[in-house]
Amino acid sequence: MTFQENVIFLVEDNDDDAELAVRAFKRARIANPLVRARDGAEALDYLFGRGKYAEKDVSELPTVTLLDLNIP
Repeated sequence: MTFQENVIFLVEDNDDDAELAVRAFKRARIANPLVRARDGAEALDYLFGRGKYAEKDVSELPTVTLLDLNIP
């Protein structure tokens, strides 16, 4: 298991809240790559390399994960 180089993984179903997070990163000059999942199923697909993420190396994990506490 390795970590993807400074990737931020944002799991957020609300587009407005996701945009607020992106703007906050920009204001703080955080230019790390950002991957967004819109629900729990998509987040698991990303982590386990399923569906549209089937080509992803599952041994590489994001450096930071930001998770909406009320995600469906």
